[in-house]
Amino acid sequence: MFAGLSELGISNGDDLKETLTNCTEPLKAIDQFQMENGILLPTLQSALPFLDLHGTPRLEFHQSVFDELRDKLMERVAVIADGKEEDRYGKLEELLEKSFPLVKMPSIQPVVMQVLKHLPKVPEKKLKLVMADKELYKVCAVEVKRQIWQDNQALFGDEVSPLLKQYIVEKEAALFSSDLSILHNFFSPSPKTRRQGEVVLKLTHMIGKNVKLYDMVLQFLRTLFLRTRNVHYCTLRAELLMSLHDLDISEICSVDPCHKFTWCLDACIREKFVDGKRARELQGFLDGVKKGQEQVLGDLSMILCDPFACNTLALSIMRNLQELLSQESLPRDSPDLMLLLRMLSLGQGAWDMIDSQVFKEPRLDLEVVTRFLPAMMSVVVDDHTFTVEQKLPNEEKSSLTYPTGLPDAFSRYLLNNRVACEMGLYYVLHIAKLRNKNALQRLLPALVDSYNDMAFSDIFLHLLTGHLTLLSDEFGSGDFCSVVFDGFLLTSFSSKENVHRHALRLLLHLHQKVLPSYMETLMKTLEPPKQCSEPLKELYTQLTEKLEAHKKSPPPLEKSPSLDMGLHPVAVTQNASVPTTSV
Repeated sequence: MFAGLSELGISNGDDLKETLTNCTEPLKAIDQFQMENGILLPTLQSALPFLDLHGTPRLEFHQSVFDELRDKLMERVAVIADGKEEDRYGKLEELLEKSFPLVKMPSIQPVVMQVLKHLPKVPEKKLKLVMADKELYKVCAVEVKRQIWQDNQALFGDEVSPLLKQYIVEKEAALFSSDLSILHNFFSPSPKTRRQGEVVLKLTHMIGKNVKLYDMVLQFLRTLFLRTRNVHYCTLRAELLMSLHDLDISEICSVDPCHKFTWCLDACIREKFVDGKRARELQGFLDGVKKGQEQVLGDLSMILCDPFACNTLALSIMRNLQELLSQESLPRDSPDLMLLLRMLSLGQGAWDMIDSQVFKEPRLDLEVVTRFLPAMMSVVVDDHTFTVEQKLPNEEKSSLTYPTGLPDAFSRYLLNNRVACEMGLYYVLHIAKLRNKNALQRLLPALVDSYNDMAFSDIFLHLLTGHLTLLSDEFGSGDFCSVVFDGFLLTSFSSKENVHRHALRLLLHLHQKVLPSYMETLMKTLEPPKQCSEPLKELYTQLTEKLEAHKKSPPPLEKSPSLDMGLHPVAVTQNASVPTTSV
């Protein structure tokens, strides 16, 4: 406990023991030891007997004086470090040399740690001693650890790894949330809110202003993205940069070539739309990548691969296509649409680009614009034509039935082209948001054959299940249930556990709307296999319990007739054949 005192020429317990062992008059020896090692203040000696009269132990007095002096010294260290004297760090290094031998002494350790914390460059020898001692490493400030980490990537990786795992677990948990809603989904939190997450704040604090540590974290994220293809690492890459931006850490933001692009894109994500002005800004950044600096495209593609960026781009494309339809313009004639497609393509090619180390923008297949989009627009026109037809008076109606098939180009590109598939999936979400049952029944079965099974990804299924809550009443129809479950979800649930879980999430929310006979069949089909994860078992158990509780609950009581005899407005229908119901 008192190791190090002798190095500083201060007597310790061993010295007192030796003195008492070799002396002839112990009491005199103790008095002498106290005189030599007590507080060297002449006026204090005469005051100490008063403390004895009040029954205050000398230890208690000395301890209180010690604590007060230690606190003052720690305050002084901070003042010196924040001062403007040229030799301020020299003074701190001198203090470190004197105090470091006592670093293991619990009462002195805070002073040593305070000095280490305020030194911008701790002597390497001291850093090595701290790193080699687990207890010292554990208690030292993050400012000291940064100096250790920057030359020890493996140690820094050990510190960061649990945080990265925690981040992925949190993102995946959000996608499987029991709350199904179109208003509160995975993409609802604003970028600023997301950056207040525990992992982002901890990583930001660990990095501080250290560019070397920032680069290390980016390298970890690239490596993990390559190893797992998990796009949430792309989200963290963007969130980390913008978190440092929020704190105005110019030392890092000014050297990251993606900073201004990410900042502009972050504003678009906040609005969930890329407007014309920001689109031109983003285009300027992409066009401004100079020869010899193409490697920055790898980072830009990773930032565009962030699901929040992809969601914003896809929503903007849908809005752009609606405007083109209303103006009767062709997709190929819209520069804004072409830029959005270019960025979506760059983001979706992130993994291939970083894996191959060929930093070149992927060429957008022009047939996506000249063939796929017109095919998708023809589906919109079919739907619009049928809707208008239904509103015509009976005598003007033709025998037009709602189309069931899809244009060949639509299905082909949905299967073979990544960008086309993404747009096709967002079009399905768009029609679900409009509560368009007919179009949804036409399109959902086509998603079974999608590029790289994108229709069965957690992000799309999370959004689709939320959007389907808008059509909850339609689940009372066997035909609609058959399309959603038999025609889509159940085609792959046995081979993809995530699809199984999303199907159960949907039923947990809508089971009361589904026909009992169909629900019974679904429960048999969706019973988890013996070898499955705990979350899947829990979901199935929850659904079983809900169904049992629903069976036992008494039917709702019929409302007793109102005694109110007042006059009520009566809706008068213009066409007797079409009854009007108040909503």
